Amino acid sequence: MKNTTAAWRFLFALSVLATTALSAQPPKPTAPKRIAITAAHLIDPTNARRIDNAVVLIEDDHVTQVGAKLTIPNGTTVIDLGSATLLPGLIDVHTHLSSESHDYYDDLFRKSAIDVAIRAHLYAKRTLEAGFTTVRDVGGAELIDVALRNAIDAGDIVGPRMKVATSPISATGGHGDLNGFSPYLKFEGGFTGIADGVDEIRKAVRRDVKYGADHIKVLAGAGVLSEEESAGAPQYSQAELDALVQEATMWGRKVAAHAHGAEAIKRAIKAGVASVEHAGLIDEEGVTLAKAHGTFLVPDIWTDIYLLEHGAELGLPPKMIEKEREIRKSQDVNWRRAKDAGVKFAFGTDAGVYPHGQNAHQFRYLVEMVGFTPMQAIQMATVNAAALMSWSDKVGAIAPGHFADIVAVSGDPLTDIRQLEHITFVMKGGVVVRGK
Repeated sequence: MKNTTAAWRFLFALSVLATTALSAQPPKPTAPKRIAITAAHLIDPTNARRIDNAVVLIEDDHVTQVGAKLTIPNGTTVIDLGSATLLPGLIDVHTHLSSESHDYYDDLFRKSAIDVAIRAHLYAKRTLEAGFTTVRDVGGAELIDVALRNAIDAGDIVGPRMKVATSPISATGGHGDLNGFSPYLKFEGGFTGIADGVDEIRKAVRRDVKYGADHIKVLAGAGVLSEEESAGAPQYSQAELDALVQEATMWGRKVAAHAHGAEAIKRAIKAGVASVEHAGLIDEEGVTLAKAHGTFLVPDIWTDIYLLEHGAELGLPPKMIEKEREIRKSQDVNWRRAKDAGVKFAFGTDAGVYPHGQNAHQFRYLVEMVGFTPMQAIQMATVNAAALMSWSDKVGAIAPGHFADIVAVSGDPLTDIRQLEHITFVMKGGVVVRGK
């Protein structure tokens, strides 16, 4: 009996070893997925040209070849979009995917971070389906933006590629601090980006990096949707901004600076930020500095128009609406001056202040009010935005080696920029999200 039991144990051990050996074998390689997209036209923003009779060859999640009338290899799945125009997946470099404005006081006092987080995936999906396959998120509460980015990267939910900032860094009483209310009103717990003085600011940068920030957002000046006296006054000293950018650079992070006012803009540029968000009150000296430093400006004209049209129904305090109305008087001429001087611009909309998914509404205003050509506006949302995000080798172009992030419209956006408000096809990383 003992011998029989020992024999069975020996055979069982052999079977376990055999099973382990088989499972340890590397999996057989699968054939790459090959797709060809054909369309009447393709916008190439890198070279500012249109390609007719366009063919894009894709292998798995990357573009392998693009051109006119290319030969399509046998065994390739063909997506024929007929008379459509192809463009690289669009990029918005100023979003807040973890929130959306509905009612000022309700949003501020009656919704917890859980209320906000549970809806974030809806905003991400809406943004992607609108043709924005990549975004730079510039501030989210309670690390919701980090969790959203990670879930998208893991394939757990649908959304655009994201770079995130976590908590924006703000001075006490500044644009990122709750102001205009009783000093006895307290919010318990939670992350805060409030930092004053060089040492606190350096620590705030390190904290943001620790918890997952891809870039740093600093509120260098006052804003509209807060209750300071001004919309544009500076709120950090030059020394504080210098220290912030130095610290971020040491950790390999770029800095995006919120600044409406001329002095705040100039301090941010002198400190070495990568971009100035809003920048509607930039003066001649600021334009000269931005050109010399290679600083990107990110105008958010659609948000300004939306707030003036819908601010009252959102329950915004009259003071905020009046601040918006005042800065709106000067924005277009200042942005136009910077454009004519050759300053770099990237496409950013402040999505979340207006409903997510409407990002493309901004294109028409950039063309009609600021004077960008349709091609320049498209470049802002593709190659320029990719450069600002340090992702020029990944997104912003339909080119070999880039992600197969591709959108299509039925008409010609070079003659009617509003075509971009009606995306008919979206592909992200070789996967069709919307359309055929």
